[in-house]
Amino acid sequence: MSAPSTQSVTFTVFTPTFNRSHTLERVYRSLCSQTLGDFEWLVIDDGSTDDTATVIKEWQASAPFQVRYVLQENQGKHIAFNRALKEARGRFFVPLDSDDACVPHALQRFLECWNSIPETVRSEFAGVTCRCVDQNGHLVGEPFPFQQLDSNAREIYYRYGITAELWGAGVTEILRRYALDEREKRTYIPEGTLWFLIARSYKARYISDALRIYYLEGPSITRQQLPSRHAYGARLENLIRLRDDLSYFSAAPIQFLRFAALYSRFSFHLRIGLRKQLQELPNIGSAVLYGLGLPLGVLAYVRDRAVERRTRKRPNQVPPS
Repeated sequence: MSAPSTQSVTFTVFTPTFNRSHTLERVYRSLCSQTLGDFEWLVIDDGSTDDTATVIKEWQASAPFQVRYVLQENQGKHIAFNRALKEARGRFFVPLDSDDACVPHALQRFLECWNSIPETVRSEFAGVTCRCVDQNGHLVGEPFPFQQLDSNAREIYYRYGITAELWGAGVTEILRRYALDEREKRTYIPEGTLWFLIARSYKARYISDALRIYYLEGPSITRQQLPSRHAYGARLENLIRLRDDLSYFSAAPIQFLRFAALYSRFSFHLRIGLRKQLQELPNIGSAVLYGLGLPLGVLAYVRDRAVERRTRKRPNQVPPS
């Protein structure tokens, strides 16, 4: 990535957006309520055609914090994420989607938790991770079996079985060493691919506090898309799990069978043949899993194709997720 911007604030709150001027005020109001004011709000607009630019300009004139607005050609959320890391001026990087919000003490709590990590081991950590609640105040997912834990995304997912939506503040300098895959544009690359790569080298402090308000008021943009539209990112995510995480197989064998099936399913969507699929798997363990999951992957792909054919005949119908 290019040379980082000069650090001037403690937090960069990053919001990617595309034609979401009607929900952005939710983010803005929650940031106006923060008990810690040492942050910037960085909005990366992925080619909106609504009045997003006008709305942001009004807030720039009145916000009690710096609002930075960057308009780019429509390329995809993952491209906006990488652009934000290049532009960020904060010591910590906090992604906050254009239809979400956070509680008033969110940034202050992140900083308190980070400062509670002993300086002698702080270099081993990439950030602080917390829970989310929905718009009705209900916890998203099951409660943590702990109040606080120093761990990483892989341990949390496989050993503790925590798959719910989480949120966090990452050290910008560390995140810049990684990047979401940009070889495909206008697709969806799960941010989990980034966090799982970081987890190979860094820990995070996990806290049970629910600091993000995750709105579940309708189908997401991604879920409205046909499987083939996000096949590239989905294939990449499952390939990384099979390639890097097999040491956790005994903790979550069913999950790994699912990864194998999804890997083949989305490979077929990209017209990647069986030989190439197998060649990209690095060891005998992942190859065996691939063989076991292949029939399920084929069946899922055949179902996807049938759904897509029906959808093309009825273009106004939203496909199932």
